[in-house]
Amino acid sequence: MANQFRTKLGEKIPLGTWLMSGAPATAEALGHAGFDFLVVDMEHVPVDAPQAIEHLRAIGNTPAVPVVRIPWNDPIWIKRVMDAGAETLMVPFVQNAVQAEAAAQSMRYPPVGRRGVAAMHRASHYGADRTYLKTANDCAFLIVQLETPEAIANLPAIAKVPGVDALFIGPGDLSAAMGHIGEVGHADVQKALAAAVAPARAAGLPIGILAPNLDFAKQFIGYGYNFVAVASDLAMLTGRAAEILSALTAK
Repeated sequence: MANQFRTKLGEKIPLGTWLMSGAPATAEALGHAGFDFLVVDMEHVPVDAPQAIEHLRAIGNTPAVPVVRIPWNDPIWIKRVMDAGAETLMVPFVQNAVQAEAAAQSMRYPPVGRRGVAAMHRASHYGADRTYLKTANDCAFLIVQLETPEAIANLPAIAKVPGVDALFIGPGDLSAAMGHIGEVGHADVQKALAAAVAPARAAGLPIGILAPNLDFAKQFIGYGYNFVAVASDLAMLTGRAAEILSALTAK
């Protein structure tokens, strides 16, 4: 089977959101709401492998595709999450081609990679899918996250690494690294975000981004980003709650 995230990229500009609540029910609800992909965040949310499996099960009951952001570029985390059934991974804070290659190799079985082989796990339907070892490499999809000016400067080299399937800019960390923490809208940050698209296009790789709100999402699509995550489950929940409370308590 083809990787579902790759398929969606070939059809449209996929729209997603971040899962910060750690609640599989919320993930399932947003999957039915119409998002193309949902990011299961294991970096900033207290989600470990067992909780990630519950998210994967919940999202698997919807038309949405799960993207799992692992805590760090670590071969053990990559192996555990892929054995748990993830196919599309986002790896944070990739700074150069060497780190990108390490992630790509950890995701794939030999001879092209060095992912450890297990006889039975959730990804292979607990051994029922006897084709898994032969098809897993083709179904794997690696998104590397670039979060500093150094990483963006290295984008052309990172994009050439075999097994890197897409790039993703983290505007929050980028703005912090540029000395403008909490100011994604700062002119210098926006200039850097807009400029990252051209080298990705030149390399033939899709590039995605996280938009804190609807206005930024439209702006990033205008820059030419190929896939966009908008806000998060908690941001939408608390933002709507604030709107309702404001309307009811306004004098």
